Amino acid sequence: MGGGGGHDPFDIFQSLFGGSPFGGGSSSRGRRQRRGEDVIHPLKVSLEDLYNVTSKKLLLARNVICSKCKGKGSKSGASMKCFGCQGSGMKVSIRQLGPSMIQQMQHPYNECKGTGETINDKDRGPQYKGEKVAQEKKVLEVVVEKRMQNGQKITFPRETGEAPDTIAGDIVFVLQQKDHPKFKRKGDDLFYEHSLSLTEALCGFQFVLSHLDNRQLLIKSNPSEVVKPDQFKAINDNGMVMYQRPFMREKLYIYFTVDFPDSLAPEQCKALEARLPPRAGSQLTDMELDECEETHCIMLT
Repeated sequence: MGGGGGHDPFDIFQSLFGGSPFGGGSSSRGRRQRRGEDVIHPLKVSLEDLYNVTSKKLLLARNVICSKCKGKGSKSGASMKCFGCQGSGMKVSIRQLGPSMIQQMQHPYNECKGTGETINDKDRGPQYKGEKVAQEKKVLEVVVEKRMQNGQKITFPRETGEAPDTIAGDIVFVLQQKDHPKFKRKGDDLFYEHSLSLTEALCGFQFVLSHLDNRQLLIKSNPSEVVKPDQFKAINDNGMVMYQRPFMREKLYIYFTVDFPDSLAPEQCKALEARLPPRAGSQLTDMELDECEETHCIMLT
């Protein structure tokens, strides 16, 4: 195929068929390590967790290479080729689908658990009887930083279970933000809904807001300020932490709704008319008008 440093054709054969073209065990270059699969866990967090720095400790049970046999499964470190699969680690089964039609399926061989090797009973490791791995428990501390988002991933590299000839995968925690009864988050801004009485909306208000870090904020209107329904008031430096500016925060918006009374007594109407701007005058012509017997106000949604 010409000079120069080309690829070893045996390596290509091994990557395609998992063995040497001459049968038997692995090639003289030794087995290549495969990478284990990543393990993904959802992690539910509150809006308080995302507003403040918090950490959660999670207990993890995983497999680790046996320290006694160093993952060999035997006292001598030796193993034999599995007789049942002839060292391939796989079993081929054939299924008859119809006349002159068969289906060939390949799956890991149970006796050697897909390793292609067996261990002599007398040579099995003393601690785990040839299992090669042991189970251990480990505590992972997941730190939820300020400004993290719903759906953001926190990765712990190489923390999944160990296995012979395998590089451990990553454990990935995906943040899932729980709904908050009062606060809503949009980007790095926070929104808080508060209902005012008609008196408060017209004549002034003040109330105490319990923030996500347990601070008590006094929220009040300015002198002579009238608050209309669906109006907002912005409070600086009380939203989420700004991107790349960890000591500054975005805004907290107070969204106001106004509770109107269902009805007013005649004397209340007269007292209000005496203090409110006059009604807009309506010009009535000599055209014939029909008077309705009863009218109702309805809310359209």
